[in-house]
Amino acid sequence: MPPARPLSLVTGASAGIGATFARALAARGHDLALTARRSERLETLAAELRQQHASTVTVLPADLADPAAPAALCEELARRGLAVDWLINNAGYGVPGGFVASDWHTHAEFLQVLLAAPVELAWRLLPGMRERGYGRIVNVASLAGHVPGTAGHTLYAPAKAFLIKFSQGLALESRGCGVHVCALCPGFTYSEFHDVTGTRALMNKLPGFMWQRADEVVAEGMEAVERGEAVHVTGRVNRAIKSMFKLMPDRLAFRLSARQARRYRQLD
Repeated sequence: MPPARPLSLVTGASAGIGATFARALAARGHDLALTARRSERLETLAAELRQQHASTVTVLPADLADPAAPAALCEELARRGLAVDWLINNAGYGVPGGFVASDWHTHAEFLQVLLAAPVELAWRLLPGMRERGYGRIVNVASLAGHVPGTAGHTLYAPAKAFLIKFSQGLALESRGCGVHVCALCPGFTYSEFHDVTGTRALMNKLPGFMWQRADEVVAEGMEAVERGEAVHVTGRVNRAIKSMFKLMPDRLAFRLSARQARRYRQLD
């Protein structure tokens, strides 16, 4: 059984899907630990959640591009006597342009944030969840992890595909422990993501039916992890896209993906 007031740790909580997860969990009666780089935004969100939902909210600014950050974050939680019941591994971003257009340090930080940090946080927090017999881990992946990779944002799809496979394995390992693990796979979602990567003008060319709101994504994710789904693709359109690519011959799927990517990827 969950505790009376579960504690949820949300990474990348300063905006977008992360902030929406924080609001939805607070509305459910959760206390929150929020982390991201932008401390001012975290403090503003924390004040909102305390006022609207009487949640206890702990703000822990951190840059997950620092390899030492996950351990330091968990050590600070332990020092404060906070046991995490829900882990929302949401922090992420894209590196636009061709692979060799960015220096290696940029790619290394990307891999640290999208791969190493979520895996380490799960590794550090999962034992406590298992010991208490209750826990939920949501790894925010992407529809991109289910379709062929494309030029531009070259590491993004592989990183999300890794999170999907990682979540599946961890979900199987956690069966019978009261811990559910889910890779949440949204498609195009209204957020700051494309403003940060500088691809907003390209994304605005996509039709409206391709997009979901962050609150729709989060609602589906919370329901999916509670049901025990190891992987959940949000929205009917995205599920149809996944199924279509799964049924296509690999060569055709690759060609179609490459052609469509020219519409919304920065390729150089």
